[in-house]
Amino acid sequence: MASYALQVPSEYGYVLTVAASSLFVNTFHFFLTARARAASGLKYPIPYASQEQAAKDPKAYAFNCAQRAHSNYTENLTPFLGALLISGLYYPTASFYLGASWVVGRVWYALGYTSFGPPGRLGGFLLSITSALALKVMAVMTGLKMVQNV
Repeated sequence: MASYALQVPSEYGYVLTVAASSLFVNTFHFFLTARARAASGLKYPIPYASQEQAAKDPKAYAFNCAQRAHSNYTENLTPFLGALLISGLYYPTASFYLGASWVVGRVWYALGYTSFGPPGRLGGFLLSITSALALKVMAVMTGLKMVQNV
């Protein structure tokens, strides 16, 4: 089995910068969810308002939207970071731009979901899912290129 030293391109710092910036989206979600929780009156450890509560109380419904947006972000963060960091080894500039558009899409998703409910998330979803898919394809292509170079 051959081995080689992994060299990162000089532009890889841009990839790391967008990866680090994506972590601040979590902080943004924290503030959105905390504000909605306080307004709803739901206390810890209740993770979501019940369907009955949400149907009767718009503030409980808004909390559920904020909480779900935050959960969706955490579900998507790990695959995004993996694809970004791998694809950036061969495609650092494209990975940076796609990663930045994912971050923008996730902020748009959070604002849309917390402001307008489920229909408000569509624009941010489309931007982030398209960016993530492209990064995943590029990550596979990076792996194949590395195998071919061994």
